[in-house]
Amino acid sequence: MAEKALSKRKLEKQIKKIEAEECRYNQIKTPTNILFNVILATLSLICVIPFIFVIIISITDEQSLTMNGYRFIPEKLSLYAYEYIISAGENIIRSYGVTILVTITGTIIGLLLTGTYAYALSRKSYAFRKFFTTVITIPMLFSGGMIANYLIVTKVMMLKDTLWALILPLCLNSFNIIVLRTFFKTSIPDAVIESAKIDGASEWRVFFQIVIPMALPGLATIGLFLTLGYWNDWFNAMMYMDDKSLIPLQYLLIQIESSIDWLANNKATMGVDGIAVAANMPKETIKMAIVVISTLPIIFAYPFFQRYFVNGLTVGAVKE
Repeated sequence: MAEKALSKRKLEKQIKKIEAEECRYNQIKTPTNILFNVILATLSLICVIPFIFVIIISITDEQSLTMNGYRFIPEKLSLYAYEYIISAGENIIRSYGVTILVTITGTIIGLLLTGTYAYALSRKSYAFRKFFTTVITIPMLFSGGMIANYLIVTKVMMLKDTLWALILPLCLNSFNIIVLRTFFKTSIPDAVIESAKIDGASEWRVFFQIVIPMALPGLATIGLFLTLGYWNDWFNAMMYMDDKSLIPLQYLLIQIESSIDWLANNKATMGVDGIAVAANMPKETIKMAIVVISTLPIIFAYPFFQRYFVNGLTVGAVKE
C-alpha cells in the first residue's frame, strides 16, 4: 500500500510538472505581450483614423476647406453638407427603407440558396456533384455580358421597376458557393450526418438542425459578403429602376452628388443667381458626408456577424 501511495505521488508530481511546463510554454512574456498590444493598437488606429478624418472633413465649412485644405482640426465647423442631403426629406427616408428591405431580404434568400447548393456539392453521395460544380464554375470564366443580363431581367423575367430586380441578380454567386462548399467539406464530419440519418432525420432536418449550427462561421462570412454587396449596390438600380420611389440609398446619393457637380460646372450659364447658389454648394464636404451616411449603418452589421464568427467555431462535435 505504501509503495502504491508513493508511486501515485510520483505520478501526480510528474503530471503537475508537465502541466507547469505546458503553461510556461503557452504563456506570453509581459514585454512580448505589451509589444503585441502596441502593434495591434497601431494597426487599429491606422484603420480607424482615415474614417475619422472623413467625418471631420464632412463637418468642415466649405469655404474654410477651400482656403485651408484638409485638416484634423478644422478652422470652422458646418453641418451644411448634411443639411443639404437631409433636405431631400421623404426621398432619403424612402431610399433608406428600400435599401434596408433589399439588404435583409437578399441576404436571407442568398444564404438559403448558397447554403443548400454548397451543402449538396459537399456531399460525396450526391450523384450530380461534378456536373453542378462545373455549372457554377462556368460563370466565373465566361459571362453573357451586360446586354444579356438586362434582357433576361427585363424581358424574360419581367422584373423592371420591381424590388426583385435589386435582389435576385446578387443573391447567388459562384465564389460564395465554392467558399461555403469547401467549408462544409472540411468542417462537417460525415459521421455526424450518418448518425442523424440512422436516427431517421430527413435531409432538410439534417441541414437546418445539424449542419447550419455547425457551419455558422462559414455562413456568417457569406452573409457579410451578401450584406455588403446589397448595401453598396447602385448599378442594378441605374439599370432597372425608372420608378423614383424604388431607388436605393446609394443611387440616390450618387444622383445628389451628380447634381451638385453639374451645378458647379455650369454655374456660368445660370446667371447671377445661379453663380451665387453654386458658390454656396458644399462640393467637397458633401462627398465626405455621403461616405459617412452610406457607411455608418452598415458598420452595425459587423458586431452581429462577429458574434457568430466567435461562437460558431466551438459548435459541433462527433459523439463517440
